[in-house]
Amino acid sequence: MDNVEAEIIGLYKSVKKQQIVEDISFRVSSGHVLALCGGNGAGKSTVLRMLAGILQPTSGEIIVNKMRWSKERKRYSEQIGYMPDDYHFNQGLTAEEVLQFWAALRKVSKERVTEVLTMVGLADQKKKRVTTFSKGMRQRVLFAQALLSKPPLLIMDEPTNGLDPFWMQEFTNLIKQIKEEGHMVVFSTHQLEIADDVADQIVFMNQGRNVGDGSTEEFREQFGSLHAAFHHSLGLK
Repeated sequence: MDNVEAEIIGLYKSVKKQQIVEDISFRVSSGHVLALCGGNGAGKSTVLRMLAGILQPTSGEIIVNKMRWSKERKRYSEQIGYMPDDYHFNQGLTAEEVLQFWAALRKVSKERVTEVLTMVGLADQKKKRVTTFSKGMRQRVLFAQALLSKPPLLIMDEPTNGLDPFWMQEFTNLIKQIKEEGHMVVFSTHQLEIADDVADQIVFMNQGRNVGDGSTEEFREQFGSLHAAFHHSLGLK
């Protein structure tokens, strides 16, 4: 995959005069993983939805592969695979039908549908209705749809929520594989052990602000662990 970059510059988002995200900036390049870490209400999901082109920023700039969301929305969207935190699936659709629907929109082959279902361990469940799935299985369907078009940038909102320990490890293995293939990955999590395992870069968020950022290795060297670094970023002992 060609070397590409994704960059957020001075991003703000306000809703009804309330500041949700304030002055967030970061850059990630091909073959790298960036984790947005913070608790509930930190603004992580809002940042990811703006990066994915779902929400419009109040101000700031977003550039992916030299394309600006504000100017080239269709081409911009083709650079991205987005996995939301949750999704309300149609009552009657099977896992295979859900992915075939998204594959048709993205002009992706049926063979790719089979491939991603296998990647996330749902090939033997593909004929079952998604509404009968557990939270962790629904997460895997969402992960599969984000991978369909082999996007340069993969954006995932709390991707490990609901996963059992086995699939937590499988998820980290898949992210490492995607990274080695040259994709960029930006994901949010409150599980610092996941960020520590797969991320090259960390952005700590609290109340919509960046309260600390750097490489995972730098944080380990300075503080001993990401948990200690995060506590320091919040001003806690």
